[in-house]
Amino acid sequence: MFRSGELSPVELTELMLERIERFNPELNAYITVTGELARQQAKRAEAELSVARGRKSRRDRGPLHGIPISLKDNICTAGIRTTAGSTILREFIPENDAPIVARLRNAGAVFLGKCNMHEFAYGVTTNNPHYGAAHNPWDKSRIPGGSSGGSAAAVSAGLCFGSIGSDTGGSIRIPAALCGVVGLKPTIHRVDVMGVIPLSPSLDCVGPLGRTTRDTETLFRAILREDSEQGGAAGRLRMGRKTLSNLRLGLPREFFFEMVSPEVQKVFELALKCLKRSGAKIKEVSIPLLRQTEGAGNRIAWAEATHYHQQSGWFPERAAEYGVDVRSRLLAGTKVSATEYLEALDQQNNFTSQLAQVMKTENIDALVVPSATLAAPLINEETSSVGGKDYPTRALLLVLTRPANLAGVPAISVPSGFTPGGLPVGLQLIGAPNSEELLLHIADVYERSAGLSKTPDL
Repeated sequence: MFRSGELSPVELTELMLERIERFNPELNAYITVTGELARQQAKRAEAELSVARGRKSRRDRGPLHGIPISLKDNICTAGIRTTAGSTILREFIPENDAPIVARLRNAGAVFLGKCNMHEFAYGVTTNNPHYGAAHNPWDKSRIPGGSSGGSAAAVSAGLCFGSIGSDTGGSIRIPAALCGVVGLKPTIHRVDVMGVIPLSPSLDCVGPLGRTTRDTETLFRAILREDSEQGGAAGRLRMGRKTLSNLRLGLPREFFFEMVSPEVQKVFELALKCLKRSGAKIKEVSIPLLRQTEGAGNRIAWAEATHYHQQSGWFPERAAEYGVDVRSRLLAGTKVSATEYLEALDQQNNFTSQLAQVMKTENIDALVVPSATLAAPLINEETSSVGGKDYPTRALLLVLTRPANLAGVPAISVPSGFTPGGLPVGLQLIGAPNSEELLLHIADVYERSAGLSKTPDL
């Protein structure tokens, strides 16, 4: 529509800014709205694309040119404050863009603003003590998930057309599942994390959230490292196929289904039937070391997060400026011994090897599991009940997404249905290293087969 002149980037950007002004006060999805910058970028995109319609010189930057998106507020943006959801960085204005931001600028994206997040990306609720809680568009009394909760809420509510988040233990996929959007965690190091305020460098990834798999793929291609684009042509060809014939999806016997709520289990079983109708073969597999992923992931993240905050001179010197939950986790990091940390790294290596071996031996293209054990909990609901037993809500939300981070492999969450109460549920696909294009293909076929086009009623 931009290229035919039916719609202009300026008109679309104004629509998004109007929606943000109207709905963000309730959702609190954005910490900073960059309306002036967005209008400037939209005008530039309109001028360049109008040139592409027949004037002397041509500048068409591709599928993101003129598209309004948002960024999680731990991604450094030149001249725009980057708070990481903290009061410590409330006035921090970076001098330089993160490399992924530079790539998005070059692709012609329009930046609407910086999204709310769990403080320093160290949690899964986005119940932020400094900027206020972000709210789930499907039920504003509930969390959007985290730590990229503002990004998922903004995409779900139509306050942007896509967003970039970060994922250390599930921080893209958890909010994607709880808000009914698509979220992709890439293979570690396949997208540059330089210029993104870290949580745990051994686990940190940056990736896209979109309303559809196709939108998410477009964002993913824009932020890929230049030296990581191998396989792109094959990926584009796959995205045109309509079936999953000759693909084998692994269903783990252990771990993933031990704490899943009945509502999520029912939606997952329906999703499996849909995948089978699309031609996929489902095979049970055994990955015993999955049980170690929670403990190993915690010890690595605790130690590395605390080390970063100590190096930065913030902890414990400015401990009082952290929210209670983040401060307690940073304190926990001081209690992880060197031997415990090294043992966790050994467990990480062993699990990564076992996962790769099982997928190779069993000829599995991807694992298929739920994205989260339950639908969106209420804000401030610190414990949740599954199967008649109470668990910490944070642990329930992290348990199914952490394995992919520990192994450094790609994983995607795609909407798979709704609970009887109308809350979204996500389906997670976990692949081998550098198999993002295959995961996107599977998710795309599933998305079109399932026909889930419902959006939140704001």
